[in-house]
Amino acid sequence: MENPQIVSTGFARLDDVIQHLRMGDNVVFQVREIEVYQRFVNAFIEKNSDPPRKIIYINFTRHDPLIKNTNEVEIFPVNAENGFEEFCAQIHEKITREGRDVFYIFDCLSELLDRWATDSMIGNFFKVTCPYLYELNTIAYFATFKNHNSFHTTAVIRDTTQVLFDVFQVDATTYIHPLKVWNRYTPTLFLPHSIHESQFAPITSSGDVAALYSQLGEDDENPERDLDYWDRLFLKAAELLSSSSSTSAQVKERIQQLARIFLTRDERILELIYEHFSLQDILSTKSRLIGSGFIGGKAIGMLLARKILIQASKTWKGLLEPHDSFYIGSDVFYSFLVDNQLWKLKLEQRRTRERYYEKASYLRDKILQGQFNDTIKNKFLRMLEYFGQSPIIVRSSSLLEDGFGNAFPGKYESVFCINQGTLDERYHHFTEAVREVFASTLSEEALAYREKHGLTNTEEQMALLVQRVSGSNKQDYFFPDLAGVGFSHNAYVWDTQMNPNAGMIRLVLGLGTRAVNRLEGDYARIAALDRPQSMPYDRLQSFKAYSQQKMDVLNIRQNRQECLSIQSLMDQDIDLHQTTIAERDLETEQRMKQLGLKRKESWVFSFNPLFADTDFAPTFSKLLKTLEAAYCHPIDIEFTLNFRNNGQYLINLLQCRPLQVQGFRERVEFPQEIPANQILFKSKGHFMGGNICTTIHKVIVVDPYAYNLLSQSEKYEVARTVGRLNKQIHKKTTTTLLLGPGRWGSRIPSLGVPVAFAELNHISILGEIGYRHTGFLPDVSFGTHFFQDMIESEIFYLALFPEKQDAIYQVDLLEKFTQKSLVKGTGKFDLRDAVKVYDLEPGKRSLVMISDITKQEIQCFFK
Repeated sequence: MENPQIVSTGFARLDDVIQHLRMGDNVVFQVREIEVYQRFVNAFIEKNSDPPRKIIYINFTRHDPLIKNTNEVEIFPVNAENGFEEFCAQIHEKITREGRDVFYIFDCLSELLDRWATDSMIGNFFKVTCPYLYELNTIAYFATFKNHNSFHTTAVIRDTTQVLFDVFQVDATTYIHPLKVWNRYTPTLFLPHSIHESQFAPITSSGDVAALYSQLGEDDENPERDLDYWDRLFLKAAELLSSSSSTSAQVKERIQQLARIFLTRDERILELIYEHFSLQDILSTKSRLIGSGFIGGKAIGMLLARKILIQASKTWKGLLEPHDSFYIGSDVFYSFLVDNQLWKLKLEQRRTRERYYEKASYLRDKILQGQFNDTIKNKFLRMLEYFGQSPIIVRSSSLLEDGFGNAFPGKYESVFCINQGTLDERYHHFTEAVREVFASTLSEEALAYREKHGLTNTEEQMALLVQRVSGSNKQDYFFPDLAGVGFSHNAYVWDTQMNPNAGMIRLVLGLGTRAVNRLEGDYARIAALDRPQSMPYDRLQSFKAYSQQKMDVLNIRQNRQECLSIQSLMDQDIDLHQTTIAERDLETEQRMKQLGLKRKESWVFSFNPLFADTDFAPTFSKLLKTLEAAYCHPIDIEFTLNFRNNGQYLINLLQCRPLQVQGFRERVEFPQEIPANQILFKSKGHFMGGNICTTIHKVIVVDPYAYNLLSQSEKYEVARTVGRLNKQIHKKTTTTLLLGPGRWGSRIPSLGVPVAFAELNHISILGEIGYRHTGFLPDVSFGTHFFQDMIESEIFYLALFPEKQDAIYQVDLLEKFTQKSLVKGTGKFDLRDAVKVYDLEPGKRSLVMISDITKQEIQCFFK
């Protein structure tokens, strides 16, 4: 009776040599020509097609198919161009669907080098695929080209597979040498065998074996095989650059080749690279790369912006602070998952839609516990030795990040490393930061963003940008003098004299974290670059109330990031360049004096002197316009600014990306006369979203007075209620207006409703209502990640100040419409008092909102 676990190779004598194949075997052939592998494949298929066994051919090469007779096999094509994750996922899903006891034939793995340009990822593919094939009791045939792959990858394959053959030719004779046959042994098993027709004869004489391998020795002694194929590509590029005989066409071709495997897949960004990058630029960037793969969107955006500016004018070279960044290649992320046995879990999370978030949470926790292999660890240590004890920041730089179409604003982490202590301590903190950024690819917000933008099944490798923190030591603290974000297009003009195309900036003192995040109880300075002295706030209170009061710093002594009051730093006599960026508050100084309190000076950090007395505004306007012209698209940047001893400043350009701008529609004429009792609200300025005329179908209102009386836990319940309502909205068919007190997305419930962005992403129009006597004030925080999310989601934003003289806000007009019932709260007040939902039924008077950016006017009225 035949043993179903014993399978023939198709060569009876080879079966005798290795004691047959066993179910679960992965079989690898090292060959010099694909035709040799093809001979073994055809014999295997012919032998095992009668009685029929299911045989699947995994076809991914560009050459003619390995198998000609497709009647006996199923061909499963896979496009390796889509990257490692998609390639692995498709094959893994196919293997899962087919189940147990299936036979597989794979194309030659070495041919993946043309697509992936790195040996390490071929090794990773083998490490994650072969154990799964073994688990499902299959037999799988693979091949590699002898001497094409690095010694390391060859070792990975040898360690993982069950059967490994070396097949070669000498003097027209073909030989096969079993190098590994797992759990089998015969006295001649591991000797080379000559093949004559169907006979396999062992070479038993030591002299014959020595003579045979002496003829192969020259082929095997290639020192380049100590290097990954990736490194060999760049070595050849360096040789081309130094060669006096190289042509411009050869150099251009090499730039295009390396850019596609190293910098980006984005065709529009590639065009910019071809225009602005030299081969030397690419090689210089590679010299600061750890691992292999792409450097990611954030890194390439930073490098491109610097090149564009310096090539546009030599002036920029003297204004830009030099950088010495390192890049952790995107392949390191995948290798980390493979090395920590997390790859299978990642694939399960990717394909399990009903447990998409649950699986992600579990995988995120596992990532935070992972370890790095010795090769990567040693490279990390060398980088940390280079930086010494200078603070550094580990920034996400994923493949999809900061490209045309998707910015991923604030979805992935950036982590400061204060970088103090021994090398071992610094390594510990650094790897914690790296793992935290890796884990952020599976955060709920990142996954929701990918889902919303149709990117769930798109490969998203996480590369990292490691930068020296810009700034200087001031006593126990380290921080830049200024930081901010800049936009070449100002979508939030608040004055009819402003030109949206002039751009704007959001500026803070200290670390830039306060420029990109919504501030709690504090304000950044927003300035339109054509009218920088104009303030976007209502003058109900003095501008002091809207000036920055706190700043983020790195505490070198305590080895941590801190938020401190600006006054506390000034009390320590720390120079904040107040004479350049702040104004004396003589009124406060006089009041302090009258109260007998000692304080040297009081300052308001308005940044007005910076705009009035320096070339800051025109310089940044020129910078933004230069980059916009090169990109042929509005852009946004992140930057720091540090003052020099001579009063001049240096700009550190940290990030540049295409800006997602809501399209401008044609102006809409306002009705001539609208009765006052039909106007829901009317305001001048303080909105973002262009010219619109839209009919509103649903209105959700969070009542400021009822909300103010709720307990803190009930205020959080209001946020969750808004989130549940948001999930019920179909944005394309139900235009929804959401109005609430103060700041949406605040972390402090007393300042506004503490929703996450994912809890209002189906809203069409978002309104923040300012009530001075309740402490609810909108935060005109254009430029933050929160606002970037709103732009990408095409949410119209408005801030209403009902107490302004020219403003109208009559929310009581909604009471005539049906209010939807809500679940009661847990405290004294029913949530229906705090959250009101109005469905505006068809057939009744419609609610229309019109905005005009030229007139800076917005009205919402019934008609």
